[in-house]
Amino acid sequence: MDIQIETHGLEQLTARLQTLRHETRYKGGRTAGRKAANVMADAASLKAAQIDDPKTAENIIKNIVVRWNGKQFKKTGDLSFRIGIRGGARTKKENDMNPGKDTWYWRLVEFGTIKTRAKPFMRPAMQESTQEAIDTFISEYQKAIDRAIKRAQKNGGTA
Repeated sequence: MDIQIETHGLEQLTARLQTLRHETRYKGGRTAGRKAANVMADAASLKAAQIDDPKTAENIIKNIVVRWNGKQFKKTGDLSFRIGIRGGARTKKENDMNPGKDTWYWRLVEFGTIKTRAKPFMRPAMQESTQEAIDTFISEYQKAIDRAIKRAQKNGGTA
């Protein structure tokens, strides 16, 4: 798999980051990160709609979620979001309470089995929406930084 990513505006963003306090950087970054992750989740929903069976009560699309990765943040300090399918790998009684019901079988669809060919929807969605997600992150983060700088100038302090 070969993925090429072009970034525009990253130099200006990095220069602005140097003027901000640590907390301000993380707050704006987390907001921008969630919006970028939502772009990828929306792409996964569109792909899942193509393979989901409307005749069944289960709905993979409704179980696609974006979650904050606190474990990664605590270990490395990096802002991180996870995009996945609610419910896990096994069928459980609690999974029937999920919005899309019990979609434990999504991995079988995504990766295939010995007898069933894979119909990937998550991996292609992630690959196809990476550039859009990066662009979204950069633009949203620039907006957050600009707001923080304006707020700091207005209050006479540092951002």
